[in-house]
Amino acid sequence: MLTRLLHSGSKRAVSTWSPLATAFNAKPSSRFDFGFSRKETGLFEIPELENADGFQILEDGAISRTNLLVEEAINTGTRTRKMVEIFDDLSDTLCKVADMAEFIRVAHPDSKYAKAAEQACITISGIVEKLNTNRQLYDALSNVISKGDILETTETDVHVANLFLFDFEQCGIHLPEEQRRRVVELNDYILQCGQRFMAGAVEPRVVNIDDLPEKLVKHFTNNGEKVIVSGISTDANDALVREAGYKIFLYPDEKQEKLLQELLNSRHELAQICGFPTYAHRAIRGSTAEKPEVVHEFLNLMNNELRDRAANDLRELQRIKGSNQPMMPWDTAYVSSKVRKAWLGSSNEEFAPYFSLGACMEGLNLLTQALYGVRLEHQPSLPGEVWSSDVHKLAVIDEDEKLLGYIYCDFFDRKNKPNQDCHFTIRGGRQLSDGTYQNPIVVLMLSLPSAKRSVPSLLNPALVDNLFHEMGHALHSMLGRTKYQHVTGTRCSTDFAEVPSILMEYFASDPRVVSLFAKHYETGEKMPEKMLHRICASKNLFPSSEMQSQVFYSMLDQVYHNGRLEDSTTNILEKIQKEYYALPYIPNTAWQLRFSHLVGYGAKYYSYLISRAIASWIWQTYFEADPLSRTSGERYRHECLAHGGGKPPSKLVADFLNKEANPVNFTRSVINEIDAKAEKINDLKAAL
Repeated sequence: MLTRLLHSGSKRAVSTWSPLATAFNAKPSSRFDFGFSRKETGLFEIPELENADGFQILEDGAISRTNLLVEEAINTGTRTRKMVEIFDDLSDTLCKVADMAEFIRVAHPDSKYAKAAEQACITISGIVEKLNTNRQLYDALSNVISKGDILETTETDVHVANLFLFDFEQCGIHLPEEQRRRVVELNDYILQCGQRFMAGAVEPRVVNIDDLPEKLVKHFTNNGEKVIVSGISTDANDALVREAGYKIFLYPDEKQEKLLQELLNSRHELAQICGFPTYAHRAIRGSTAEKPEVVHEFLNLMNNELRDRAANDLRELQRIKGSNQPMMPWDTAYVSSKVRKAWLGSSNEEFAPYFSLGACMEGLNLLTQALYGVRLEHQPSLPGEVWSSDVHKLAVIDEDEKLLGYIYCDFFDRKNKPNQDCHFTIRGGRQLSDGTYQNPIVVLMLSLPSAKRSVPSLLNPALVDNLFHEMGHALHSMLGRTKYQHVTGTRCSTDFAEVPSILMEYFASDPRVVSLFAKHYETGEKMPEKMLHRICASKNLFPSSEMQSQVFYSMLDQVYHNGRLEDSTTNILEKIQKEYYALPYIPNTAWQLRFSHLVGYGAKYYSYLISRAIASWIWQTYFEADPLSRTSGERYRHECLAHGGGKPPSKLVADFLNKEANPVNFTRSVINEIDAKAEKINDLKAAL
């Protein structure tokens, strides 16, 4: 816990920070007393990776081990282990190289390491493709699932074995040869279409300078002849600029339309060859929702509940906009942001000093200790262990001093580092044959401001939310104690994977939790109560209109993947927007052609909403009354986090919440939260 030592007669209090907070508030140069080029180990303490050539050693080892495991699986006469154990060994052997190499490929500043890692990714990908076409291996697994194994199996064994089988059948290995070849062709074509669509989705729109009024030209990049519009200009003060940016950037593009239609229709053909009515049925199988009909019911229930509530939000936004012109799609983000800033009543410069990175990390530590009896301990990294001198290493330690795993924190901007907030699994957790546990290793990547001189990294409320969100993923990995690494931590269904991270956002928005760690980095003074409540309240503004937009996007994604397209994607968009969104469709715009999530989350965009519904339900049931409840924390740890993807998600949710995981209950949890937020805002308004 942070303490303060007050010097009599001094205007400034001197704060005594915990070792964890001190480490994260220090400048990188003060944390290392060695030359970064001198190495005592390899990356992640993997001895082979003292240099980039070590990837070849890891690749060779993976190939050798894979060949032995394949032989073990297909030689039924000599096999002594469960088939699912052999498959998980295969998965672990390949993932330990591929997952780590994928991270190094995108994150390592040394091009030699990045190139060697890329080659490792290609090598392992080739091995996986070869395994996916190994009919003997498929038959061995399929026979065990249909006829039973040589050893008694558990529910978890059967569940994970079926996951492996489904992964196999995604490649069409069970189909006649002609159909199997078509599946391979389609998968390749879908990949190419997706890559090209994503590239086009972010491509700036270029128009002749004469096509824009002179008073608008100055608001966009131009070269004297052409105007370049790179986004929808949601932060522009001038409504005409926002309108111009929206209409120009989202103007229909024939090439993008063709790519999207090809992508969607190819997915539909792929699904039908593999025995599914639609691509949505294929994508949603094994998820919390289980089938598209459940997703549609949930989205329609949400739509009905949100219609009047979202209309109220828009009326309030219209009042604040203060114009005779109605609210339009290019207005909502701007006006909402304006209102949030007004609610905060302070600028970033005023509240950021209370959110130093060290204070926030200490807050996370206090929370994990209170809920789970688990502490985050900063540990020095060995020379050669990390890829950049500003990477922090955390050991996650249980209250019986047992190590649970390591989190490497790559938090700060640097040249060529991807600008994304994400969680990477480097090594998955699993039970080993000798009874010990293979502890997980993960990396959290954020884009936080670096410390400057005597000022530590200072976060705004949005960055605090991001930090807590990503730490939710990391804790899912650390606290998962699955038998198999194929289902460790975040390796679960897409519509459950975000539950632990979204739940952490609730803790980051609760004044009782935030007050524990929001302290001035110089004085140690707690954040003023008025500021604290304003920050938390600002997150409760206009939840219905924001949720309605997510329902709209999710339903559009479902309809796109519900059969072969019989109309243009823009005409479909217009119809869905009219039914599921309060704001009108703008003629001659094609927002969906910029929606790159259609590639990575095809038929699964709804997953965020289901995850939020479950997280909200868990919060209301277990933590809203007492966000530091050890009893609730232990139940959540052992009944949710510990399973990873090793238990069917619908059963996991139903067992933990003692109610069926169905659309009615999902909708009720979200609407209860929205109504509670509205009540809090009204109470705060009345108090002002």
